[in-house]
Amino acid sequence: MGIFDGIMGNASEVSLEEANREYASILSRSESIEKAYKLLRDMFLFTNKRLILVDKQGITGKKVEYRSIPYKSIVHFSIETAGSFDMDAELKIWVSGSPTPLQKQFNKNLNIYEVQSVLAEYVLK
Repeated sequence: MGIFDGIMGNASEVSLEEANREYASILSRSESIEKAYKLLRDMFLFTNKRLILVDKQGITGKKVEYRSIPYKSIVHFSIETAGSFDMDAELKIWVSGSPTPLQKQFNKNLNIYEVQSVLAEYVLK
């Protein structure tokens, strides 16, 4: 991921080895990371059990919030593909009890259909 993509708020895919190494301490014994995406310093992880949003806060990023969203709490979601002038794709996720969706942007190089497919696989079980 280039620094420009990070500044613009675009996410890119991270290797599973890197994600498992960095976030093993927050996973349950029966849980594994299926997909991982990085947004400058923040991450979001699709596991076989839940969606984990990692929000690194402050200038140093030492303070970290881990938001865990069980797939059964996701009410609905949508994707918006990149266009000719709009260079990024967007994923919106509505969680039970919250009227405002979680929104994540992806650069044009990332396959938004693949992200949607991973989410659909777990939400629709």
